[in-house]
Amino acid sequence: MSKALNVTQKLIQSHLIEGAMNPGEEIGIRIDQTLTQDATGTLVMLELEAMELDEAKTELSCQYVDHNLLQTDYKNPDDHLFLKSAADRFGIWYSRPGNGVSHAVHGEHFARPGRTLAGSDSHTPANGCMGMFALGAGGLDVAFSIAGEAMYLKMPKVLGVKLTGKLPDWVSAKDVVLEMLRRYDVKGARGMVIEYYGPGLDSLSTMDRHVIANMGTEMGATTTVFPADDEVKRFMKQNNRENEFQKLTADEGAEYDVHDELNLSTLEPMIALPSSPGNVVKVREVEGKEIYQSYIGSSANPGYRDFWIAAEIVKDKTAHDEVSFDINPTSRQIIENMVKHDVMFHLVQSGARIHQAGCNGCIGMGQAPATGRNSLRTVPRNFPDRSGTPEDSVFLVSPETAAASALTGKITDPRDLEDLFGMSYPEFKEPSKYIVNKEMLKKPVENGKDVEIKKGPNISTMPDFEELQDFEVPVLLKMDDNISTDEILRAGAEVLPFRSNIPEISKFSFTVIDDNFYERAMEARDEYGGHVVVAGENYAQGSSREHAAIAPRYLGQKAAVAKSYARIGWQNLVNFGIPPFEFVNPEDYDEIDQGDILRVENIRQSIETGNSAELINVTKGTKYEVKHSLSERQREAILDGGVINTFKKKKAS
Repeated sequence: MSKALNVTQKLIQSHLIEGAMNPGEEIGIRIDQTLTQDATGTLVMLELEAMELDEAKTELSCQYVDHNLLQTDYKNPDDHLFLKSAADRFGIWYSRPGNGVSHAVHGEHFARPGRTLAGSDSHTPANGCMGMFALGAGGLDVAFSIAGEAMYLKMPKVLGVKLTGKLPDWVSAKDVVLEMLRRYDVKGARGMVIEYYGPGLDSLSTMDRHVIANMGTEMGATTTVFPADDEVKRFMKQNNRENEFQKLTADEGAEYDVHDELNLSTLEPMIALPSSPGNVVKVREVEGKEIYQSYIGSSANPGYRDFWIAAEIVKDKTAHDEVSFDINPTSRQIIENMVKHDVMFHLVQSGARIHQAGCNGCIGMGQAPATGRNSLRTVPRNFPDRSGTPEDSVFLVSPETAAASALTGKITDPRDLEDLFGMSYPEFKEPSKYIVNKEMLKKPVENGKDVEIKKGPNISTMPDFEELQDFEVPVLLKMDDNISTDEILRAGAEVLPFRSNIPEISKFSFTVIDDNFYERAMEARDEYGGHVVVAGENYAQGSSREHAAIAPRYLGQKAAVAKSYARIGWQNLVNFGIPPFEFVNPEDYDEIDQGDILRVENIRQSIETGNSAELINVTKGTKYEVKHSLSERQREAILDGGVINTFKKKKAS
């Protein structure tokens, strides 16, 4: 008799190409679908061009334009033309600018139960709400998936979270995932898939589950998985895709590696304090603080219901006169439904500022808060300076808390609206007729081989990187725990236009931490041939942007040495030939200072034949043992100077 399987195990088993399903062992899985977005997709398209790919080998791939919609000069519109032409060239769908956020639009029109999805966006796991195994990954990993290659990862453990009860009034899905973040912080689910099950699912819509799956990324999880049940079938029917539904649930008696339970009935409104998604407390603990901004929408609260509830709360009222009330719709389709059913009318009448469908302020593309003022946002992240304002003060909340606070001008527990305004909790009902619009999703042309890829003057080629060699270089930065990719290479309106120009975007490397890093890196490259960085736990958490590996590599980074790494950031370092060393003795971290000269000898032999190397501190005359957890495949990539070099070598042989 076969073993009872949970949903995660079923998804992996049905797509397994290499390896065994033993936690911690490297596996390779077949990828059915991919998504790329403009902040990372430009490099993916350049990588596909370098690989000389004829056409996409996936069941479906789609290129979205959602991150940088501002057109302040030629660079951004040039990138959009480049992405459209490249999508046609390689047989990839194209979502036009303003059509919406990648993971939300993908869920509306393409996501299917039982499928695998790889996306060059770290919140791709949001599509796990539909019974998919949806992975965020670096762009190069996604490029190889488009080319038909396996996606490699370490077999995760499965954290089974049993949901019971039903959410109380004024509490919603965002409060569920904030409670999970209170429990697990930003690294507690590393090496795990979070799979939700239990009777509590019956009261959570597909888009509620999207909210929860989206922010599993913030706990460090490999991905988040929900079953595909009757609720998912209802959602797909609403989007005219009922024929694509297939039921996918855990077998009776299925087991999990780790267990947790969450009684939805006991939850209260929650809030993540600056400047980490894991810094979560109850709203009651911080209520009363004055706010400058209340921002609703983004990929973390993308559903029609999230905007509807905000509109009902502010209906026939006006936002506080010192609050910027920002509405960030998630898709063009949702905007149309908001307009048809008066949701948009109530928001506009309340004084809300309406923005186009896209990532916008979540990625620092507009909507930056004022200096020294508090901003409430329904977005997934509040890392330092991510909003576009240095030393920002961003809180993560539910739409209910954001809307209530917009009215009062201070952080407000939405349950207080019953006393403040005599308001009962609005009961949401789906519209009887829901508009479905796929017109801004463009099919690729039939014969893409004849399409010329259009490149503006800001689009450069991929830089060449040399093979791994011994080094003796300075520690250019020593950093603390939980350094995010936003701190390694920030986003925002000043930076993102250079996403397809590595020499230019490298100038913004680590500027959130050190304004002078670029100049110091160039000096170290000239004098020593490069540099290393040292960090604490969970280095390179957050966004999947591979620029956070490519740009430092371009500036001469020879290695990273940390106590531990986030999954995608670790993989991106490997992909671009930067050895991700870990301290064998974590206390050695304390012995290294910024400016120390570190030497590694016989590094090729150390990586080729073992799992450790010796790090010599020339400045202090001390030695440290460091380790790596590279697979045989990854060792080869590191030795070659990155997976692109490995690919070229194999193609030439």
